[in-house]
Amino acid sequence: MPITLHFQKQGQGEAVIILHGLFGSHENWLSQAKLLARNFTLYTPDLRNHGRSPHSDEINYALMAADVLHFMDQHDLPSVHLIGHSMGGKVAMQIALNHPERLKSLIVVDIAPKVYPTHHDDIIQALTTLKIDKIRSRREADATLAQHIPQRDVRLFLLKNLQRDNNGHYQWRMNLKALKKQQHSIAAAPSGGHSYPQACLFIRGSRSDYIQLDDTAQVLRWFPKAQAKTIDNAGHWPHIEKPALFAKLVLDYLTQHSTE
Repeated sequence: MPITLHFQKQGQGEAVIILHGLFGSHENWLSQAKLLARNFTLYTPDLRNHGRSPHSDEINYALMAADVLHFMDQHDLPSVHLIGHSMGGKVAMQIALNHPERLKSLIVVDIAPKVYPTHHDDIIQALTTLKIDKIRSRREADATLAQHIPQRDVRLFLLKNLQRDNNGHYQWRMNLKALKKQQHSIAAAPSGGHSYPQACLFIRGSRSDYIQLDDTAQVLRWFPKAQAKTIDNAGHWPHIEKPALFAKLVLDYLTQHSTE
């Protein structure tokens, strides 16, 4: 059963839906949405078990794709431009492979249609061992996580998931228990019976290892009309690391595929 996703909406014009990655939320895309909203209507939902969307014991790409299609039906969006980053990119690819008629264009950011190793074990272990009910401040939470996660930018990204409950105690917005249990489902590849027949754009960061040269054949197997763009000196989050260049690439592509 699809769930109703929390979202933000801004701008005017043809509809664009942006799907965030693992441990993320719509808030990761606020700056990009603001830039793109000058020409398009931007919908930035929180995927299930993330942000302010409902929690569920189950999470896989078929379910997340069904959630997004349900979202489109709720908002009377027969077809949209779809952008997905990392895990959200796999959701976007799942929709493209099974429901290509619902897409005007597709942009996949720094992810390939393949099975990935479950390489978030250290992060999930650090988050689950954090005694969140004892934490008194974000600074204290950051200091504790720093013992296991040395990258400050990663910690700041993760700590955006902290919120206070009605009693003033910290809790996670994301469903950490389900994300830990379903790691293999998240690492899985999107699946579909037929390749995506339309043109699409894959964007990667030059310093990211999420899309390798060896992945080209797999990308073209399922997306034979795919174009590829690399953003220099960017890693796995090119939309955050190189926001102006990323926005230009996306805006140019969306404009080329706009029907208005």
